[in-house]
Amino acid sequence: MKLHIAYIIVAGTLALNARAEVKPNALFSNNAVLQQNVKVPVWGTAAPNENVTVEFAGQKKTTTADPQGKWQVILDPMPASAAARDLTISGNLKSQISNFKCSNVLVGEVWMCAGQSNMNNSFDSADTAPKEGPLANHPQLREFHVVAKSAISPTTDLSYDEKRGGHWRVCSPTSVGTFGAVSYFFGRDVHKATGVPVGLIRSAIGGTAAQCWTSLDGLQKEPALSGYVDLYKKEIPGYEAEAAKYPQAMAEFQAKYKEWQNSVGTDYQAAVKAVNDANKKGQAEGKPVIARPPPPIASPKQPRQPGGGAGTPTLLFNGMIAPVIPYAIKGAIWYQGEANSAKGLEYRTLLPCLITDWRKKWGVGDFPFLLVQICPFKEMTPEIREAQFLTSLKTPNTAMAVTVDVGMANDIHPPFKEPVGARLALGARALAYGEKIEYSGPTYDTLKIDNNRAVLGFKHLGGGLVAKGGQLKGFTIAAADHNFVPAVAAIQGDTVVVQSDKVAVPVAVRYGWANVPDVNLWNKAGLPASPFRSDPETIDPPPARKKTTSH
Repeated sequence: MKLHIAYIIVAGTLALNARAEVKPNALFSNNAVLQQNVKVPVWGTAAPNENVTVEFAGQKKTTTADPQGKWQVILDPMPASAAARDLTISGNLKSQISNFKCSNVLVGEVWMCAGQSNMNNSFDSADTAPKEGPLANHPQLREFHVVAKSAISPTTDLSYDEKRGGHWRVCSPTSVGTFGAVSYFFGRDVHKATGVPVGLIRSAIGGTAAQCWTSLDGLQKEPALSGYVDLYKKEIPGYEAEAAKYPQAMAEFQAKYKEWQNSVGTDYQAAVKAVNDANKKGQAEGKPVIARPPPPIASPKQPRQPGGGAGTPTLLFNGMIAPVIPYAIKGAIWYQGEANSAKGLEYRTLLPCLITDWRKKWGVGDFPFLLVQICPFKEMTPEIREAQFLTSLKTPNTAMAVTVDVGMANDIHPPFKEPVGARLALGARALAYGEKIEYSGPTYDTLKIDNNRAVLGFKHLGGGLVAKGGQLKGFTIAAADHNFVPAVAAIQGDTVVVQSDKVAVPVAVRYGWANVPDVNLWNKAGLPASPFRSDPETIDPPPARKKTTSH
């Protein structure tokens, strides 16, 4: 997927007075939601050394822009408030006062919603949209959709587009259609559970890999990902060298073009007009087309920045995550992995690297990071789900929404987004808000061998294990030769006992180990178990590659 970088000046509700120098980051605009109970950075640009004052909810903070025109103030922690208030930002330069006002601003919970297409799919694409849409009257639920943009180095502001995003939208039956489907259902449930306003910042693009959403600093800290650092360093210098030459080449072209216009430009235009007139007349008479005169000298082509989709690492972080930082957030939800599915083993390192990177960039500790496990699909390998599962087990303050029951073998974009958002919201309620609720399906924990039987222990029992819809299915078992065969499985108390008459001494068990798993282990809390294998250290031979679906 190729991205076209839009250099668009913020307009409409973000328009500034003609004399104004002060300009906040686009996140500070009408209908914004600020994070409760934490320090809230507010930042932007102004004239160098300009005095800037920010006022909100009885607070008044003043600072001075640095020599590059950058400024930031920190608002003190505030409780949640559903009462709409104005946030004003004023500048004072050479006795000229400029004011910027953001209206209808609330304080509540803010969540980053990022990933690829399944995070970016709109509410209208969800199967429950016709039923839910008319009910979506939630004025305290807002979404900021980050406009797609790649950049070779971290940027500080966000693009604005009236149709595509770059501004806050209030949720209503008429506006919800363009909200993200997963982010809407997540936000709706969090809003209902907390009773406070919820802001969603959706930054997602289809077909994009996790390395594109990770900073260069983050990738450099992980030796196993050095190949992506090398790729970045290979592509970017070439572009930068060409970009450095472009202004001089354009200046030389313009000088030559002006000289050409003065000498032969008028005659050239007359010759082109004569040929066009003759061809128009000749067309009616069936005469052959006359060739036009050679065009004037060609303009130099502007160097094209490397694409940010599934290609160059870090570019989407630079263009779509960096300018959001340090906006105060409660946590993040992440639905991505399809573009990395062929490298599931590497994703075990890459996904934790991304999480650590974002947390360090925000600098507010290990905020909750909630994952969506990739849905069943004919091209999604079990290794990518395993990488997500292991990340959720090993990375602090993370949870994962399992989706084995809401996928489609022939559609990488299943429309069943409401259960995904609901399960993410359960994770948020438990991790971020301290509710004593079950937020996960059964998670594999232990393996014990009892003669010819493998006895599996689980965490997150949720009141007890359940075989949904009949006898347990989806289990395979193997001896020391690691030749896995279908197994009989049964729930015994808080364990699952697995065996096969073809395996006398089992050493390993797998569950749902397929691109499209057919499984039914749940807990009584109504949540499905993640696919897993008891031998994650085993490196299976890669499957035969098929043509990859673009998404």
